[in-house]
Parts: sequence; C-alpha cells; structure tokens
Amino acid sequence: KGITKLDSPAAEELESATLQLELKLLENQINPHFLFNMLNSANIMVKKDPDIAIHIIGKLEEMLRYLMNGSVREKVYLKDEIIFLGDFLDLEKTRRDYFNYTISTENDMENIQVAPLLFITFVENAVKHNQDSKAISYVHIVFAIANNKLIFKCKNSIPQTASNKKVGGIGLANINRRLNLLYKGNYSLEQTKTDTSYTVKLELKL
Repeated sequence: KGITKLDSPAAEELESATLQLELKLLENQINPHFLFNMLNSANIMVKKDPDIAIHIIGKLEEMLRYLMNGSVREKVYLKDEIIFLGDFLDLEKTRRDYFNYTISTENDMENIQVAPLLFITFVENAVKHNQDSKAISYVHIVFAIANNKLIFKCKNSIPQTASNKKVGGIGLANINRRLNLLYKGNYSLEQTKTDTSYTVKLELKL
C-alpha cells in the first residue's frame, strides 16, 4: 500500500519544527564562541586592573542577562540590540589601547523589532580582524530606516600588517543560514573589502 503521504498542515508543521530546531542549533553555535571571548577579556583585565575588571564584570552581567532573555524570544526591540552592541564594543575598548568605535542611528527606531542577536556576529568579526599594533583601529556602525527597510552597516579598519586570520569562517556562514531561515526573500547582504577597510551592509524589509 506504500507510505501514507502527510497532509499539507502536517507537512507544514513538521517543516516549521525542523526550521525552529535548526535556528536553535545555529544560535547555540554563536553564543558559546561569543561568551568565551567575553570571559577571556574579563580574565585578562582582572589581572591588569581591578577597577576596570569591576566595570567589565558589570557589563558582562548585563550582556549575559540579555543573551539569556533573547534566546527565548523570537523578536527583540532594535534599541535593545543596539545597547547590547555598544556594551560589547565598550568592553573591547577597555582592553585595547588603540581602538575606537561609533554607533549611530538615523530616523525613528523606537518600535522596530528584529530577531535576537542578529548583528553581533558581524560586529564580533569586525573586532576580531581589525587589531593593529601600529595604528588606531576602528569599528563604525550605522542603523538607518529608509524605504521601509532597516539598513545596517558595519565598517572596520584593516591592519597595516597583513594578518594570517581568514575573514569570515563559521560565524558568517551561520549568520547567512540564519538570515535565509528568518528573512528569506526579504533581505540583502553585501560585503566590501578595500586595502584599508571591510564593510558589511545588511538590508531587511520591515
């Protein structure tokens, strides 16, 4: 008699459950790597300067709380994501002497919601690959609303001395997969590299 074919609702439910599981797996691949880097930074600064270590621990508590809350929600407010990114970059600045960053916003974003932890992989990647012992390095982030789209730009400096580290890796591969699962057909992603900078531009339809 053969195998009974799943009806459409059952098939859709199975597909949805599968996609949700894959999303959780992708998020779990992002978070441990990110947490390890944060804890390592805190450990380094504890040995160098106790006052800075106290500041770092406070930031870590706020960020860990956000990570835990975001992991159980499908959407978070963009303004909270921006605060989270600022905390991460502030933490990076405390442990590096020659590092600057900016985060700017254009137009009203008060009620905009996005998938949690959608931008941290890009920012972490920017920080990871711009360390320069000969010049000031930077990360500049812009969030803008235009033509019913959310536009995210992350630009980082490239060290004067070539690095052997490969830009990208599993982090960016995962974010591409996440974007396809969450915003398929409703996003565009561009990456531009010059001799002195690397820029990611992500557009999401609202």
